[in-house]
Parts: sequence; structure tokens; C-alpha cells
Amino acid sequence: MKKNFLICGAIFAALTLSGCQSVGNESLRKETESSVAQKIVQGKTTKSEVRAMFGSPTKTTFTDGGLEVWNYDFSNVSADAISYVPIVNLFGASASGKKKELVVMYDDKNIVRRYAMSEADVTQKTGLFNN
Repeated sequence: MKKNFLICGAIFAALTLSGCQSVGNESLRKETESSVAQKIVQGKTTKSEVRAMFGSPTKTTFTDGGLEVWNYDFSNVSADAISYVPIVNLFGASASGKKKELVVMYDDKNIVRRYAMSEADVTQKTGLFNN
């Protein structure tokens, strides 16, 4: 009886720990293309205003012309049902969810020149039969 209790506890712990994963900038979690469009105005919103709304970027790059580009990313995935089946999940488990990306380009006066917000469905597969 004690052995069964320990096995059930171990399975419950494994399922609880492997259920959901979020990676990236949490400020994008509830944002949509339309909500970002209400917050960022091309030719008007400043770099400091964007930082106040979304925090520090995940990545900063520069164009060939020297313009600064900020990237924000956020992914939220949850394990699919097959991932919870013992033994079967070793051969083919998966997780699915959403990925959001916000890219902001600034002009030489640190004003938003252009931006793009995108949201896509993502799937992550693991196991012997998903490679």
C-alpha cells in the first residue's frame, strides 16, 4: 500500500511539473495586435514610452542604416494529453500553445518608425517518433 502511494505521488509530481511553460517577456502575455496598436503610434511614441509599457527588449539589433530595432518575444505552451500517458510519452509527446513577437524600429530621434506584432500557434514535439 505504501509503495502504491509513493508511485502515485511521483506520477502526480511529474505531471504537475511538466504541465505548462512560459518563456519570454511577460508583458506580452495579454497583448494582441489591436491592443499594441492602441499603445504604439508610429512617428509619435518614444523609446522610453515603449520601455515603460513593455520593459527591456529580449534582443536589440541595428539595421544597415544604423536604426535601432527592439525585439520582444513571449511563448506559452502546455503539454498535450498524450504527454500524460506513461510509457507512451517516451515515444511521442507534444506541447502546443502561442508565440507572440513584437518588433519595434526607432528613427535617429528615438521615436517609433515602424513596429509589427504577430501571434502564431506553436507545437513542440519530443520522443522517438517525433524527430
